[in-house]
Amino acid sequence: MDDGSITFYTQGKFTDLCKGPHLPNTGYIKSVKLLNIAGAYWRGDENNQQLTRIYGITFEKQKDLNLYLERLEEAKKRDHRKIGKELELFTFSEKVGLGLPLWLPKGTELKDRLMNFLKKAQTSSGYLPVSTPHIGHKDLYVCSGHYEKYGADSFQSIKTPNEGEEFLLKPMNCPHHCEIYNASPKSYKDLPLRLAEFGTVYRYEQSGELHGLTRVRGFTQDDAHIFCRPDQLEEEFIKVIDLVLYVFKALKFEDFVAQVSLRDPKDQKKYIGSDENWDKAEQAIIKAANKKGLKTVIEYGEAAFYGPKLDFMVKDALNRSWQLGTIQVDYNLPERFKLEYTGSDNQKHRPVMIHRAPFGSMERFIALLIEHTAGKFPLWLNPEQFIILPLSEQFNDYALEVLKLLKNYDIRGLVDLRGEKIGRKIRDAELNKIPFMLIVGEKETKQKEISVRQQGEGDLGSFKINDFVKLINDKIDLDFKDLKI
Repeated sequence: MDDGSITFYTQGKFTDLCKGPHLPNTGYIKSVKLLNIAGAYWRGDENNQQLTRIYGITFEKQKDLNLYLERLEEAKKRDHRKIGKELELFTFSEKVGLGLPLWLPKGTELKDRLMNFLKKAQTSSGYLPVSTPHIGHKDLYVCSGHYEKYGADSFQSIKTPNEGEEFLLKPMNCPHHCEIYNASPKSYKDLPLRLAEFGTVYRYEQSGELHGLTRVRGFTQDDAHIFCRPDQLEEEFIKVIDLVLYVFKALKFEDFVAQVSLRDPKDQKKYIGSDENWDKAEQAIIKAANKKGLKTVIEYGEAAFYGPKLDFMVKDALNRSWQLGTIQVDYNLPERFKLEYTGSDNQKHRPVMIHRAPFGSMERFIALLIEHTAGKFPLWLNPEQFIILPLSEQFNDYALEVLKLLKNYDIRGLVDLRGEKIGRKIRDAELNKIPFMLIVGEKETKQKEISVRQQGEGDLGSFKINDFVKLINDKIDLDFKDLKI
């Protein structure tokens, strides 16, 4: 056709307008459930006739269908857009723009704590923090190859008063980091150089593809680039795997598969660089994954345009698979940016580049974390670890005194000073998934204590302030027990 290709699938005497495959026969269809309907204009044009899409699903066994429907209902309850609104984590505004999330105070606290957790791990692993602008000259992305591959689908360029001068919103951090590497001469003794940045990038996703925090137009990457000698590549790659596993273990993501994402052997026009460099990069990833004993699958055609990847496919509490952490080996950007170091032989050599992001996109990671935990975050991560509930207004002063004392121990919380009955305050705190409720009344005020109630568990009894601090710290220590990079 004039505007594209149509796929066909033939089975027996029947040819269908689809990619296929079909079921071999209708005997496999035992249990059927129609899920919903939706209107759709022919060819997406509202001036054309409206059609009706019918969505349904089939299973071989009724129990499998029932299990699927239960998970579907649970997924609706855990939807990060619903929980994010209830917990006041983030919002969107059409005036700001589609796909551009606005982080509210609690959501910002959550995001910052995740970032600080990884920053601490990165610092102990020898990463150096850097910061780069939100825009870059068009020539930067022409040099990297990003403009050729993604320019047509990106935000339009920003023109300045100077004729011919154009800038782009940053779609990737790696070209900027290459220029930081180039800022000073490097020796073989300076490598590996590990540069880390929580950098916000922008990509123009189609409006129909936007979905909460999982598909946005502006997002923050926990990005880092390691520049190393070829003889350091395997060791550095394994260290990055260890960092990813550390993150997953801390956040209780235990069910995952490492996907080795390679070139599509049938369509190599999508990629830049020589076959020799691609072969070296692909073998380095496979060797490192085998050394770590990772459960792996190989997927052809899933590589980045500049290099192969190791993608971590994580299953959540609903048995859904998500692509989270990624590690990439890249011989091509160092070539394009003419990155060099002086070797022990006093000659110039090219470094190898490792791209890595254990979280991937902070927005997407938090969306998954919300749905995986149903909003019940680990205690160390929760924006509000406790809420103080005075039985009446006469105990508000003592409640505020307790708040001040606990903040001195770097424990996060607030006081509910509303004139509501204690039952309503407890119910609201439970719905807001606040881990601990500290109830104070006449007895607690006189004895300088707090009555502690745990979310979802009930009353734990009376505590002195120091004993409650110990309870919190012991629970946090338990989350990090035996956790090493």
